[in-house]
Amino acid sequence: MEVICKQCQSKFKIPNEKIPKGRLFSLTCSKCNNKISIDTRTDAFLSPQKTQAVSAKPKPGPGKTIFDEVVSGTYDASEKPFDFAEEGIETALLCEPDPDIRAKIRMALEKMEYNTTEPKSAVEALKQMRFHVFDLVVLNELFDTQNPDKNNVLKYMAQLTMDTRRNIFLALVTNRFRTMDSMTALNKNVNIIVNVNNVDEIQKILKRGIADHTEFYYVFKESLAKNGNV
Repeated sequence: MEVICKQCQSKFKIPNEKIPKGRLFSLTCSKCNNKISIDTRTDAFLSPQKTQAVSAKPKPGPGKTIFDEVVSGTYDASEKPFDFAEEGIETALLCEPDPDIRAKIRMALEKMEYNTTEPKSAVEALKQMRFHVFDLVVLNELFDTQNPDKNNVLKYMAQLTMDTRRNIFLALVTNRFRTMDSMTALNKNVNIIVNVNNVDEIQKILKRGIADHTEFYYVFKESLAKNGNV
């Protein structure tokens, strides 16, 4: 059976055998945290006709974007980046098409004790980001695109709310700009620039950038916590 969140229109697949029968219960939308009430006290709720009608997928319309595909997709537990993320363990999303560069960055992230996932496409990356707010995203501007100015992961990051975006440190890997170019980082809406020629030093670069980022937001987050907004 599929359940639709009325607030954000996300769809969730739930096996019928796992649904309590004859009860009124609720579940939390993994995308917007909205409480979804489900009433199974009537037989019609789980009837084949009802399930089939809800499960019918709308035909994609003209001009459908990658964001439409991700947002309109149904809940699939296999798309979650981690089955379980231990409290206190930081997580990273590594989006790098070149296997040699990816291996070097992966090693650096392991040394920094990040629990890392490596999506193979922009769609896979965005689906994982639906379920989890990563502490660190390392993104090559040519990941799943030939045009660095049309990188879909970068576009997705740019449209996040500030409450979410400020908790994600975004490092952009590029061959066009110099490492730690602050003006370009501001222009690209990223936290730090890493030139591919400096990937061997990426652990040091990330540590410095993250330390500066943490210090910058320390007072702000402390104020939010004191006012009960965190």
